[in-house]
Amino acid sequence: MASLSDFAPITELLNYISGLDIYKRILLLFNIPIYAIFIPLEIILSNFYHLKFYSLKESLVNIYLNLLNAGIDFVLRIFVALNVLSFFFQYHLSISLNPVVYWVTLILAEDFLFWVEHYVDHNCRLFWAVHVTHHSSEEYNLSTGFRSSVFMPVYRFMYFIPLVLLNFRPEDIFFAYAITQSYGILVHTQAIKKLPRWVEYIFATPSHHRVHHASNIPYLDKNMGMLLIIWDRIFGTFAEETPEEVPVYGLTKPLDKPYHPVHIVTHEWQAIRKDLKRKVPFATKLSYLFNPPGWSHDGSSKTARELQKEDKG
Repeated sequence: MASLSDFAPITELLNYISGLDIYKRILLLFNIPIYAIFIPLEIILSNFYHLKFYSLKESLVNIYLNLLNAGIDFVLRIFVALNVLSFFFQYHLSISLNPVVYWVTLILAEDFLFWVEHYVDHNCRLFWAVHVTHHSSEEYNLSTGFRSSVFMPVYRFMYFIPLVLLNFRPEDIFFAYAITQSYGILVHTQAIKKLPRWVEYIFATPSHHRVHHASNIPYLDKNMGMLLIIWDRIFGTFAEETPEEVPVYGLTKPLDKPYHPVHIVTHEWQAIRKDLKRKVPFATKLSYLFNPPGWSHDGSSKTARELQKEDKG
């Protein structure tokens, strides 16, 4: 395996990546049941019980968005992300951990940083414009987990810089992230209701993540966790799924062109451009860019917190 100091030449970088075959094999074995067993099983059960969890159009959109994301992620990981993280790795702290503690700590720390990223994505419109595609489907099934935020690879790796400074290797960080993301796909289902109480208290579950994808006002911007739900319990972003509030999936304002290959990715950017053309002070224009989605200077639209305050009202 090539040393991290050899990352600068592209040839050495490619050699390094090819040395990660063991990681790829482990991850492939972990993912095979998702692709080959669970998704077909969910489709069969959905059709048998007339639940209508899946439609062909939405499933094709999910595949399309995932392929876009995967292509961008592959290029940026090779030419940008690994090089940036390797640069910062030169300045890591001298922390030595045994393998078990190393991997447990890495997965917990990476999961927390994902929660931070996810929170920012929901509370800063600039990043919501990227993340919104993941929430735009009015269906909720395992294939929704593949409905990727297309441009997230442009900035996601920046959240991993603290990890390399703490002496976690870049390739291990990406592997841990891939594992948690694979788990995150499994919670995109309506087929599983509630799990045992202790599981529901610690881990992100299908019930918790249904809340996250719902457009119901009480559920907006809740349950950001990917692997663990304890971050949401700690920081006040947790909401329980209740029988009285059945999740309604999708955005608070449905897309007018939900199957357009460009509009599905860029619709929020188009809305931002329209807001930035308003005849308002420059500071107000910045607010339209960095404040939470739904913010408006004149009250013509409202943020999730404003809607929830009114709803409790």
